[in-house]
Amino acid sequence: MAATERLAVMGAFHPGPDDGAAPGTGTLILLGPDGPGFWDHVTAAPEFADARPDPLDRWSRRVIGRMAARLGGVARYPFGGPPWAPFHRWAVRGGRAWPSPVGLLVHETAGLWVSFRGAIALRDRLTLPPSHARSPCEDCAARPCLTACPVGALGAAGFDVPTCRTHLSAAAGADCLEGGCAVRRACPVSAAHGRDPAQSAYHMRQIHDGGP
Repeated sequence: MAATERLAVMGAFHPGPDDGAAPGTGTLILLGPDGPGFWDHVTAAPEFADARPDPLDRWSRRVIGRMAARLGGVARYPFGGPPWAPFHRWAVRGGRAWPSPVGLLVHETAGLWVSFRGAIALRDRLTLPPSHARSPCEDCAARPCLTACPVGALGAAGFDVPTCRTHLSAAAGADCLEGGCAVRRACPVSAAHGRDPAQSAYHMRQIHDGGP
């Protein structure tokens, strides 16, 4: 079902009492964009043609909500709060994402491009494959993410949102605004992921305009 909608399973785990999942959840499955084909697929959906706000979030609710219903589960989303579902914690618990040197999550295949469109909470405790993965940052000696931001807005000290927005508003920020965050692009794993620049531009416009 996920592949049909150009989504990928980005991790899964059995929640404990401190994980913020609903009581009775046996397995939580995290879903995110599946490579470069995702953006062409999602922007062809009706949500992107009706001129209403938040087309990507509305698409996620429709598609992942339908998947959850077919599986007898409950959909959760990283938007629509407060309260906010703890997707950062869930991603780390899912065994395929880790904190990076710049604070963002890094994923074993998506790198710093990792994002989540939703999760499905199932009552059944599914048998999950053992995870032998470790953070790709452990083998990255150069760590280009720490110095990639042209204005130092994102690095070891965290994310300086006002500085980022100021840069995106200037002519010098066109590369980041149109091609995606330079820090995310600098990650060697991100470079192999093949994310569509139009998808990155969409999200950069949300940052520039003050959205999520």
